[in-house]
Amino acid sequence: MSRLHRLLAVVTTAAGVLLAGCAHSPVGPDYVAPAALSPAQVASAGPFLSADGNAADAALPPNWWHLYQDPQLDALIARAFAHNTDLRQAIASFERDQALEAEVRGPERPTLALSGGPGFGHVSGLTLVQKDYEPPSRFTYGASANLSYQLDLFGQLRRAIEAAEAGSGAAQAAVDLVRVNVAGGTARAYAEACATGLRLRSAHESVRLQEEAVQLAQRLQQAGRVGPIDTARARGQLELLRASLPPLQAQRQNALYRLATLTGEAPRDFPAQVAACDSPPRVAGPLPVGDGATLLRRRPDVRQAERSLAAATARIGVATAELYPKVVLGLSASSAGFMDRFGNRESFSYSLGPLISWTLPTNGVARARIAQAEAATRQAAARFDATVLTALREVESALESYARELDRHAALAAARDQSAVVAAQARALYVNGKTAQLDALDALRTLAASEAALAASGAQLADDQFAVFMALGGGWEGQGQDLLAKTAP
Repeated sequence: MSRLHRLLAVVTTAAGVLLAGCAHSPVGPDYVAPAALSPAQVASAGPFLSADGNAADAALPPNWWHLYQDPQLDALIARAFAHNTDLRQAIASFERDQALEAEVRGPERPTLALSGGPGFGHVSGLTLVQKDYEPPSRFTYGASANLSYQLDLFGQLRRAIEAAEAGSGAAQAAVDLVRVNVAGGTARAYAEACATGLRLRSAHESVRLQEEAVQLAQRLQQAGRVGPIDTARARGQLELLRASLPPLQAQRQNALYRLATLTGEAPRDFPAQVAACDSPPRVAGPLPVGDGATLLRRRPDVRQAERSLAAATARIGVATAELYPKVVLGLSASSAGFMDRFGNRESFSYSLGPLISWTLPTNGVARARIAQAEAATRQAAARFDATVLTALREVESALESYARELDRHAALAAARDQSAVVAAQARALYVNGKTAQLDALDALRTLAASEAALAASGAQLADDQFAVFMALGGGWEGQGQDLLAKTAP
């Protein structure tokens, strides 16, 4: 058989081995996505228990903040998506995971290595018989090429690629989760600044009413109808009301600072127009929340946990493949000699054949790594179940808090209205000398407390609405997809 025929036979044999290896099922378990809910929990896929007439089964819109019809809020969230530092970190982490996936895919293609270079010199004269002989210096060269390809006979590479793909999916879900938090955090900071403005306005109104009470007491004292003690009491009440202003001012300023950093700005560069806001955003009517099944499909943290479980399952196969040999099919060619004989047949050599390496699993290390991978998979499965239950609990809790705050707000509004009537009547009686000043001051104090409680409840309602939308996990759909598409391998 000629040299060419022997080479063709070797190549044919190698191709057969390669095809056989590709047809072999990879070791390790095949991943099957788990059901989000067990048969006993399937009722949770329906409407939420705490909806209680304050929420509707209508689908949550992708950009839920548009429900507020507030252009200023829309602009702030758009700016946060463009400049938020947490989101930039998450996108960079996703890009890194995509690069790692591309690295894992590298062995799918053959590897070509080239080396070579010229030289000038001579061999040692000590190897020659003649004494005092110096060999002549000559130009030399050396060149080699190696082509290798790893045969994935037991699917280790395929499992590694599965794990890398799932890791990239988990990283993309992490980006979406950050988008949810950025949108919700920006909206809540904006609402807190506006709601604190409302509370400040209410507090200033209480101060104004008490200032009028002080002026009234002074006039009555000058007329000899009341003593100095009445004026002192009115002034003391006024100072108490004034003392409530600084904490509210600090709370509003801190919300503005937080809003600035969420949108990628220095704290001192907070949006000045928000500082004048005194009307917190609020959606009127039932909130569109969908149902439990839609929630679990939408929540990025559930998707992230599922992709992490897929990656952990694939790593079992990667660890199991360590029990078996690795086969690399290689073709190498080289040529070396004197430069004046470059390309001469006598200076050329080549080889073709498989390289088999096998670390026999005699010390239990490979088995221990398989056990580690299996335990990590069980942990990831438990984490997935916990994430699903947490998602359902967060929505139910947020809806329950919102519903109860609505009830509280209605009661506080009724109490405020009654306090206003009592305060007006007590003031009239005090002016006419038919009641003591303490009764009038108590009525005014009750009115101020009712106004403050109602304003605080309005702020809590706005925050509770945003908490519901954040728990629903929306706001990431369609955001930044062009950037993510550019980074796809």
